[in-house]
Amino acid sequence: MYISHLKLKNFRNHETLELNPSPKLNIIIGDNAEGKTNIVEAIHFLSLARSFRTYQNADLILKGRDFALIEARVEQESTKREIRAILTDSSKKITCEGKPVKKISELSSLINVIVFQPKDVLMFNDSPNVRRNYLDINISKKSPIYLDALMRYEKLLKERNVILKNDEPDMVQLDVITSEIIEVSETIINYRAAYVREINKLLSKIITQLKGEKEKAELIYHPFLLIDKSFKEKAEKAYKRSLNRDIKMKATQIGVHREDITMMLNDKDISTHGSQGENRIVVIALKLCPYFLIEDRDLKPIIVLDDVMSELDKDHQKRLISFVEKLEQVFITAVNTDIKNASIFEVKKHTLIRRNA
Repeated sequence: MYISHLKLKNFRNHETLELNPSPKLNIIIGDNAEGKTNIVEAIHFLSLARSFRTYQNADLILKGRDFALIEARVEQESTKREIRAILTDSSKKITCEGKPVKKISELSSLINVIVFQPKDVLMFNDSPNVRRNYLDINISKKSPIYLDALMRYEKLLKERNVILKNDEPDMVQLDVITSEIIEVSETIINYRAAYVREINKLLSKIITQLKGEKEKAELIYHPFLLIDKSFKEKAEKAYKRSLNRDIKMKATQIGVHREDITMMLNDKDISTHGSQGENRIVVIALKLCPYFLIEDRDLKPIIVLDDVMSELDKDHQKRLISFVEKLEQVFITAVNTDIKNASIFEVKKHTLIRRNA
């Protein structure tokens, strides 16, 4: 899939902007604060109905305006779809060919976008929530079953925490919800473990290509409990052991919502032994892995690499460009570049100009 036309109105600092990108490599250049990232942020918004920079709709709307519009024509095989998002301070409406899109799983199948942003380099030094988010987003795009399980778990977790906040929790009700949590947890753990195994088949190869030297990388998943025939029994015991602490803290202290992943590079934990450059290359590779897990070329996701070049030396920049120019549609933002074999657009004074044929 690829975007053949993008239109923005009142989005961030762009009053109006239209882009006809290449179905392959696109470079968006311009000085800081001109709005390069705003363009790729809009592309990503159409994939998940949310920004990768803010949770507030108001931040996405041009000051003094009461709405913002993102509109894209997405092409896939012989199919063309118009996807539109209209945002106000308090609402967002997503449509495909004029019909409402109500589920995120449906939206991400219509336009799938993978994004790398500068703060991602800190993924393995950040909170576990950031790393779980990587798993949850990518697995949800592949599996509606996983997304349904995750949403059910989050709903049950909220209900359980509400009970725990009472001075005298209803133990019967707590037991019922805990049993349901255990059941759905098994599904989530199975999917997470399987996905990490798939990632590990690709990770070392991609990092080796990006670094130019042979590397051994492994993503390690730390589940709440290992899955086996006695999972339910072990989980029940774990929740019973944690009950007094849950009541004291008035919140559920164990479960899949507290799981984590770590990254090993050449048998060393990258969070404590990896340089910033190694973290950057490893996270870029990790972000690109889901692209290769989709076999159908027409379903390949759109790649967005925001400000990815600034902290890479010339050699690693060349290796990255050589790698991504073999992929389908890619968008890279940069202050400046002399990359060949790419469609280059410059943002200047909030106007977008094509810099090459």
